[in-house]
Formats: sequence, structure tokens, C-alpha cells
Amino acid sequence: MKKMIVVMMLLLVCGLIIFGKQYAAKENGGNEKGPKQADQPQSQTQTQSRNQSGPKQKVLTLDKGDIYTGELLLVNTTHPVPKKLKVSHVINLFDHQDLMKGFGIMDKSVELPEEMLTRFNALVAAAKADGVTHFLINSGYRDNKKQAELYEQLGSEQANPPGYSEHNLGLSMDIGSTLGAMKSSPEGEWLKENAWKYGFVMRYPEDKTNITGIMYEPWHFRYVGLPHSAVMHKYGFVLEEYLAYLKEQSSIHAEVDGLMYTISYYPIKSKLELTVPSNGSYTIAGDNMDGVIVTTWEDDSSRKEVAG
Repeated sequence: MKKMIVVMMLLLVCGLIIFGKQYAAKENGGNEKGPKQADQPQSQTQTQSRNQSGPKQKVLTLDKGDIYTGELLLVNTTHPVPKKLKVSHVINLFDHQDLMKGFGIMDKSVELPEEMLTRFNALVAAAKADGVTHFLINSGYRDNKKQAELYEQLGSEQANPPGYSEHNLGLSMDIGSTLGAMKSSPEGEWLKENAWKYGFVMRYPEDKTNITGIMYEPWHFRYVGLPHSAVMHKYGFVLEEYLAYLKEQSSIHAEVDGLMYTISYYPIKSKLELTVPSNGSYTIAGDNMDGVIVTTWEDDSSRKEVAG
């Protein structure tokens, strides 16, 4: 009898020891020493849940009309200004000299859209910080009537016919200097090196006349906006080359001022559905040919707008 009691007690003690080890292992989880098991592959539901933690998206529907709006419209002798384009908030600078910050105008006829004036003021302020202070605007926005008068006066070698000039877009200006010709003045040199930082590019460089079809104009600057001006400056592109490059690549990435941009080209034949960040961190700009350029960036605090 005593032997049976002893055996039972031994069995009970062994059982308690085994149970204790199993309980300790369960409580410690993966903290035990020794090799760990590999992570199990995530299910499709888990993967979708993880991806949804990124920026929220929304669907946009674009049509052919979007090809003809925005800041990247190509206008030259073969691509006229879109017929339905409306340039808004154009002001006469002579009548609004209080809005001009640190530059002069050639005469009383110079006009600019207010938004372009704001952009140019920012550029002039940056140049002033570098000691460059003698800017003039010789010409800004022109309607078809003004362009026709200029074309008749200067001829085809120095002016485009009405409807085929970038000045009709309200995105271009002829910039001068009170110190001399733009090719050699401090203002011209500064613009050549720094205009891209503020969204402007020299539209008709000396070494690209065979591409633009326009003589060298060191005074003619076009606003395309960031990050496009940065990419064009980096690769030495004029607008014709840049748009062709985007079409060839379909999508590129560019980092400017700490923001990572994705720039994508989409052809539009009738309608196009695409997703963009719902927080507004995107712009859409037509090329005035057959597609749009969609630019998105990883930021949710600024530039909440659609170009055009």
C-alpha cells in the first residue's frame, strides 16, 4: 500500500513539473533562447490592411478637355493656343504698381495674370537677396489683338502669329534689365542659374533653336512650375524635349526641396479614370497634344489645387 502511495506521489510531482514548464513556455512566448520560427506569410487581407495605412486615394475622371489646360501646354507654330482657353485675373501693372515688388515695367501696356505677378515677385525677392535688383518686364500677357499688331510690326522672324504665341497663355514674360542686354546683364545671368528654383525656365535657349524653331531669346521666360522646372534644368530640356521624355518614360521620380514627386504621363482618347491622393497633393496639366501629366507628391499640407 505504501509503495502505491509513493508511486502516485512521484507521478503527481512529475506531472506538476511538466505542466510548469509548458506554462512558462507559453508565458514567455518568443522570448525563449534558441532558434525562432520564421514569420508566416501574410494573408491577402493582412497585406491590403497594411497598404491602406498609406495616403488615402480618390478616383478622378478626366476627358479630352483636360489636355488643353494647365501649366505645361506646348504652344508653338504647330500647336496653337487652345481655342477655349480662358486666362483669368489679368491686370495692368501700371494701374497696380502697389503690387509690384522691386522691378519696373517698360511701358503702361504690360499686363500679367495676378498669379503670375505673385510668382515673379517671389523670384525678384530672391534675386534681391543676392544683390541683383534691376529687373524690368518688357512684355507679359497678350491677347490676340496685341499679338496681331506685334506680328504685323515685327514679322514672322521675330514674332509668332496670334494664337501661336506663348504670351497668349498668360504663362510667359519678356524680362529685361536696366543695366543692359539680358545675355550679359547680372539679371540675365542670375535668371539663367536660378529661375528654375521658382518654376520658370528660359523657353528659347541658344543651343535649342533647331528644336523650338525660335531664335535665341534670353529674355523670354515661361512658367511651368516645380518640379518640372527642376527636371528641365537638370537635363537641359526645353519644353518640347521634356514632354517627349515624359511620354517615353511614362513615369519618373524627382526630389525637390525635400519632397518626392512622381510625374506620370497619360494619353487620353476619350475618358480616363485614375487615382490621386485625396488630400490634394497633386496637379494635372495637359500637354496641348494628346495627354495629361499627373504630378503627385508625399505631402498633405500645401498646394491643394489642380493646375489650370
